[in-house]
Amino acid sequence: MNHDINEKAVLKRLLDFVKPFKKQVSIAFILLFITTAAKLGGPYLVKIFIDEYVAPGTYPVKEVALLFTAYLLLHTTGIIVDYLQAFEFQKIALQVIQRLRIDVFRHVMHLRLAYFDRTPAGVLVSRITNDTEAIKELYIGVLSTFVQSGVQLIGTYIFLYLLEPRLATIALLLLPLFYFIIWIYRKYSTKYYAEVRDLLSKINAQLNESINGMAIIQQFRQEKRLMAEFEETNVAHQNGRYKNLKLDSWLLRPIIELLLAISIATLVTYFGVLSFSQTVQVGVVYAFISYMERIFQPVQQIMQQLSEFQQAVVSADRVFKVLDTDEPEPTKQLEGDARVSEGHIVFEDVRFSYDGEKDVLKGISFEAKKGQTIALVGHTGSGKSSIINILMRFYAYQSGRILIDGQPLEQLSEEELRKHVGLVLQDSFLFTGTVADNIRLFDSSISFDRVEAAAQFVQADGFINQLDQQYDSPVAERGATFSAGERQLISFARTMARDPKILILDEATSSIDTETEEKVQVALERMREGRTTIAIAHRLSTIQDADLILVLHQGEVIEQGNHQELIAQDGLYKKMYQLQSGHVTVS
Repeated sequence: MNHDINEKAVLKRLLDFVKPFKKQVSIAFILLFITTAAKLGGPYLVKIFIDEYVAPGTYPVKEVALLFTAYLLLHTTGIIVDYLQAFEFQKIALQVIQRLRIDVFRHVMHLRLAYFDRTPAGVLVSRITNDTEAIKELYIGVLSTFVQSGVQLIGTYIFLYLLEPRLATIALLLLPLFYFIIWIYRKYSTKYYAEVRDLLSKINAQLNESINGMAIIQQFRQEKRLMAEFEETNVAHQNGRYKNLKLDSWLLRPIIELLLAISIATLVTYFGVLSFSQTVQVGVVYAFISYMERIFQPVQQIMQQLSEFQQAVVSADRVFKVLDTDEPEPTKQLEGDARVSEGHIVFEDVRFSYDGEKDVLKGISFEAKKGQTIALVGHTGSGKSSIINILMRFYAYQSGRILIDGQPLEQLSEEELRKHVGLVLQDSFLFTGTVADNIRLFDSSISFDRVEAAAQFVQADGFINQLDQQYDSPVAERGATFSAGERQLISFARTMARDPKILILDEATSSIDTETEEKVQVALERMREGRTTIAIAHRLSTIQDADLILVLHQGEVIEQGNHQELIAQDGLYKKMYQLQSGHVTVS
């Protein structure tokens, strides 16, 4: 697994998200400079008090009172302005994260289905929630700490030079030492945190899969196997955390505290030796030691935030990889304003491959005129769903032509295609909301009368009117409180509320019980009237009245005709029909 991360590029992109908030950032920096100056001025005032009043033993009331007032004002100003600048930085951080999270979600909403086919849902959830939350900590805690610490370091060195230029120059040698410690830490921690984040995504994916498949897990007694897999991933995640903990324990606090102790001991020795040859002001000693501690304080804060920094950089890199995912257009958009008028579909020698190597569709050709029903049948993997995928422009076909009303599919905008093509899938997805919301899909242009008419058209009004709140009845997550048949009827109503010219049925009745299927068949016949229909059929009994049936095998059309013609051909279709009807002839 590759964990190489270009930190500079990641940080540059993170800072780019701050650009819209330049005014707020400027205010935050001004407040930061004020609070830094106020905090650093305190020890200098104490130095003046010691050297000019305590050491000589003179305490003029007016001057001492003025010095005391100045110290109190500086300290109070530092506290108040420090609160204001911290609040301003955090407000900016929250606004940036809100924008980033929305950008990621918007981008994910426009990714092609191919991306979701190869990316587990738990991984995407982790990117949008856990990783963006880690980035939030970067803006709130890490970057603001780094900025504050950097300003404090610069200010501290300025005051050191005011006190003792030679010693301040020597103190500059600490900076490359600090840099070396930080470099060592980052070298190892980035890799460790990347491993931990990958394992956390894997944990989320395993949890998501287990929760969604709980019925199958319990039915086939898979609890022990999945528990063992989850425990293995969890232990690996824990071990990765241990590596980070060991690194933090050695390189963060202990080394900085050791360097501080050595530095103070060196200072005391220096001033002690200096006192043999010249007078050393006690106030200077106090102020210098105080400022030396203030050099180590921001460095220690930076070191303590490094672990958060590394986590955030890794998380940001993962989020940016999602943002950088550029799924190609399924078909190149050409210039033109093509419109769907009748729904006449033509496939001409169409070839398609998911991976660019193995064709799953090999020279598919057929024609579906307005009002005709074309049924696609075949065993699993024969290419039925692939025809739907390229017709809906979920994937790009490699060669051949697809025409709708004589116009290349490429000339139709997605909006035009989705507007006039109604797709009903085998597994109907219902959103949290009400029954009416799921029929109109939150489209305010669809009136309640159209919602009700669509439900009546597909005979869904029977069970809907029996609900306590009828069309305003709440729908739980994924429509869990409805049966498979009821969910499918709502899905039918959703399609008919938009009055499409082309109807695509992807095994639309395969998950419905026989009693419901009989009711739905009447609705399907009405839905197909005057519309071009492409139907993938699992139960051959549902497509016997189709105008044309295409029998697919390994991506090729091996038989075609209506039901009677295919039975007469005595081929694959007849064998499939006999198997389903229970009339199997054993030769």
